[in-house]
Amino acid sequence: MASGKITKRSIDAAIAAHFVGFVWDDGIKGFGAKFSRSGAVVYVLQFRMGGREASTRRYTIGSHGSPWTPTTAREEAQRLLILIAQGTDPAEADRQRRREAVDLAFANYAAKFEQSLVKQKWRNLVSRSLKLHVIPVLGKKPLPKIKRHDIVVVFDRMPPAQIANRRNVFAVLRRLFRWAVSRGDLDRSPMDGMETPPAVKPRDRWLSDSELGRIWRQSYHVHRCFGPIIRLLIATGQRREEVASMSWEELDQDEHVWTIPSNRSKNGEPNIVPLNALAAEVLDDLADGGAWPLHGRVFATSSGKGFTGYHKGKSKLDSLIATDGGEPMPAWRLHDLRRTLATGFQRLGVRFEVTEAILNHVGGARAGVAGIYQRHDWKPEKREAMSLWNEHVARAIRQGA
Repeated sequence: MASGKITKRSIDAAIAAHFVGFVWDDGIKGFGAKFSRSGAVVYVLQFRMGGREASTRRYTIGSHGSPWTPTTAREEAQRLLILIAQGTDPAEADRQRRREAVDLAFANYAAKFEQSLVKQKWRNLVSRSLKLHVIPVLGKKPLPKIKRHDIVVVFDRMPPAQIANRRNVFAVLRRLFRWAVSRGDLDRSPMDGMETPPAVKPRDRWLSDSELGRIWRQSYHVHRCFGPIIRLLIATGQRREEVASMSWEELDQDEHVWTIPSNRSKNGEPNIVPLNALAAEVLDDLADGGAWPLHGRVFATSSGKGFTGYHKGKSKLDSLIATDGGEPMPAWRLHDLRRTLATGFQRLGVRFEVTEAILNHVGGARAGVAGIYQRHDWKPEKREAMSLWNEHVARAIRQGA
């Protein structure tokens, strides 16, 4: 075993002499260079963790050549010896650094978190929230190094008016960090103690019969997908994404029933929706008056994908209503159509439980003990309510014609 001060001259001399073996530095204990038969030179550090009774371990600093020269390798050996004296294993520290740089880099970890989610709707919200608002701020920052102020920056960069979005992003991040803690990848969430953003003020906008009729009539002059979607939203009161993603497999033409599967409903519960005459007429038109198809998207664009042009379609619909000769219509949203059906049911004397069943709400009359033990499906009552609503909407359409 050779020893001596490791310098450029001694390394070059050993290489020229085709030396094979170790040369240990006589100034820094454990610092050495390993010479291979191939001519390669590797700088190493030999050490013990835990005193004389611990086994000897060897750490590879790096191969001779940029960036490792005898000088830089010596400096690295001195740095590592300080860490070892403090009880830090350099090999373990390296593994942790590599893990933080790859596995625990926020963008990579966020992708793993998305893959762990089961419900597609929640996964879509997570993906959109992280991509638009979080990853541009946190990027590849290692999860353990993310602090409270980093999270604050995410929200500071979001427009103050996006109240609902801020709550969504908060919920996504809180769940992601809790998941990381549960897996042992974090000791504590950086969001512990953070206040939840204020809730969105509930909307109370519902459409009058006159407004409902105007929307229905002008819906025939917009995009071939958007118009029928609007009419089905009015006729059924279901959620926008549930209607827009409707498939023919979910529809029974003979029974006039639409079964929304659990994987497409917001609350994960399937919903059987009786189709009244207006809803059936919309679907008949889409099927060109014949038998309804047995499979495929109901609302497929020319590319075969699902319809997504809500903003453009709504803008055109609003402009048509603005020029139809009626009074100016206050601002409204597609979700207001769902609230309008619920309000209309109340005016028509429909039982609250039936309204909840049609809207597929799990709160209210269907929550708690009642939701567990009350298993009536309200099929007859739902069909009657949808028939009453059909006549109500039909009158509203005729009155302004």
